[in-house]
This record gives sequence, C-alpha cells and structure tokens, in this order.
Amino acid sequence: MAGSSFGKIFRITTWGESHGPAVGVVIDGCPAGLALEENDIQAMLDRRKPGKGEYSTARAEEDRVQILSGVFEGKTTGTPISLMIENRDHRSADYSQIRDVYRPGHADYTCDEKYGIRDYRGGGRASGRETVCRTAAGAVAEKLLGELGVTFKVRPLRIGGVPAEKEEEVKDLLEKAVREGDSLGGIAECVISGVPAGLGDPVFDKADARLAAAVMSIGAVKGVEIGDGFAAADRCGSENNDSFRADESGNVCKRTNHSGGILGGITDGSDIIIRAAFKPTPSITKEQSSINREHENVTLSVKGRHDPVIVYRGMVVMEAMAAITILDMMLENMGARAENVISFYGNRK
Repeated sequence: MAGSSFGKIFRITTWGESHGPAVGVVIDGCPAGLALEENDIQAMLDRRKPGKGEYSTARAEEDRVQILSGVFEGKTTGTPISLMIENRDHRSADYSQIRDVYRPGHADYTCDEKYGIRDYRGGGRASGRETVCRTAAGAVAEKLLGELGVTFKVRPLRIGGVPAEKEEEVKDLLEKAVREGDSLGGIAECVISGVPAGLGDPVFDKADARLAAAVMSIGAVKGVEIGDGFAAADRCGSENNDSFRADESGNVCKRTNHSGGILGGITDGSDIIIRAAFKPTPSITKEQSSINREHENVTLSVKGRHDPVIVYRGMVVMEAMAAITILDMMLENMGARAENVISFYGNRK
C-alpha cells in the first residue's frame, strides 16, 4: 500500500492496523544529538489515548510507546527512529457482523473497490487508531521545535454547532447523542507561535498548502482553513490585508493577522492559525441503511466502542501533523540561501 509516508527531510512512515498486534512509525531524517526518551513521547500520546475523558471510546489502550531504534544513551543518532505501540484492548469479534457489510461514512466500500480485500476489524489501516503513530512522531518533532522556541496550542472551537465555551450546552448535546446512538462533529483550532519568517515556497510547496495537506490527511477531517479562511471571501481588500509596522526594536510586525501567519505561501513570523472541521464519528449504534458485498440492501447498527465526538482527541493529532510539517519545512529551509550553506561549511575545520 502506497501513501503511508509523509514529509521530505523529516519523513515519517506509519505502519500497522487497528486490530493487529501493534502499530508504529519510522522517523527518518531526525537530526542526531537531540535528547529523547520515551517519556517525551508518552506525554503527547496520553493526551490522545482512548479511554480518557467522559466522551471518549471505552477502548482502554495504555498506548505505551517503545523506542526500538535511532536513540543511544538518551540521544538521537541520526538513523531511523522506530517507535512501536502495542494494541492490547482490541476486540475483533465486535466487527464480525460487518465482515461483508459496508459501514456508512467509513472506507469499507472504497477500500474494497481499490484493493479487492479489506481488514474489517475496526477499519484496518483506515482506522483512527493509525493516528497514534502520527502523534508519536509529532512528539519527536515538537521536542526539537521546543528547543527553537516554537510552541503549539490547540483547543476545540465548536461541538455540534455550539461554541465549545458553552460547556453545559455541549455536554447536553453529547449526552443526547450518546443516548440516541449518534455522534457529533466539530471544529478545532491550532495556533503555532515562534515560527520564523521565510518557511515555504510561493508555488506548489506553499506553507499553507503543506499544512492543509497534513491536517487533511487525518481521516476525520473534512475541511481546513488558514487564518480567517472562508471569512476572507466576504471582505474588501482594505479590510483583509494585514498592515505591516516596525516595533520599537525595528522588528517587523503586523497590526492584524487575517492571513494566519502565511503570505504568498511563505511564513511571515506571526502566529500560524489553522482550523479543522472534524466530521461526526461514523460508527454509530443508530440503525442505518447500507449494502453488503453482493450489493444487496441491508440495515445495520455498528457495535464496538467509539467516541461520540472526535474533536477532543483529533485536535492532538492535528497538532502533531502541524509539528511534523513545520519541522520538515525548517530543515528544508536551511539550504534556501547560499550564505547559510557557506556559513555552516565554511566554518568547519
């Protein structure tokens, strides 16, 4: 299966299935000498792991990461870093009823059409379980980015059409969805601070295009906007343009940040703002109409353990994919100017 790798210099390849013995990721291109231990990665995995929180799946995976290669005496060696997370709480029997039935909202039908075979146990590679691998890789990226002053903040903005700060109203909506065997979608935001100006390129490798591709690669995401996004379409240029100014120290600033930190495909040094629309969890117990592999009409109720809303765990994956992309662009950008190359190699003895 192609398409399991992402990135250019800081490149990740995820592997494993939802109900296989383990899932994992191989990170190639991480610079040598970065202090790294399993606890650095575990902290981010714990924010995403199932079974945590009132509205999370009951699947209680520990999600304990193991570093199998690429780290020696607490530091990265510059060789591929292999990370593994065992699947301990999978119940494949829960999925026997859908062996020959296509679940609405899932990749069951499309995978069958593409490959002629599919792993029906939780969706196999198409399962949200794969995102634990991205999260582990994102934690490694964030460890290096933290040394460079780059920070990430994620938060839910809307759940089921309701602003996330209206906690009681959101709670009532979620409880109603659970009672009715249904689910909710929502919107999350990621703000990245400390990114230097100059990352990205003005044509196909725009910083916003690469970040959008990274976030859109998350299975539950159906829409991405940078900065004010679609709201910009309703404005005049005089309203939407971000005016530049110089602060007391002569540093370049902007009076507003409608662009979300990216101009002409290149970062401008201000906060990068990304929002993602997460669809409702497609696995619901509410009865739905579908077809089986013989293209006969059937009805089904999906069993198993599923999140009634993806946003809370999904926004951690969104942060991880943003971190991987930002670090990849920063490493790539080191060769953008001849003076940088000359400065680095000219001073070596």
